[in-house]
Amino acid sequence: MIRDVTDRDFPREVEQASTPVLVEFWQPGCGHCLALLKQLEQLQEEVAPVMKIVKMNVQENFQIPAELDISSLPALALFERGEFVRFIGGVGRKDEIRKQLGLA
Repeated sequence: MIRDVTDRDFPREVEQASTPVLVEFWQPGCGHCLALLKQLEQLQEEVAPVMKIVKMNVQENFQIPAELDISSLPALALFERGEFVRFIGGVGRKDEIRKQLGLA
């Protein structure tokens, strides 16, 4: 299961992580968000040693989504060494996400 991250624990869970972190920004009732989450759960099992995957509910957390200017959901953001690297866009399948992350 993919852990939730909040505005408050974002610095500890993402910015201080020793591995790259992929963050899914989502909200309840978003069908595409839930479909992507299922793909990420499968991917997490494969990449756990080298990458951390977490999710953030944008209805409960406002600061980080606002800082990243999240305007559509779902959104995937990659962080390395505590810094935002880029958005992973136009993906929905585990294999495509792996390819975008350079893990294929």
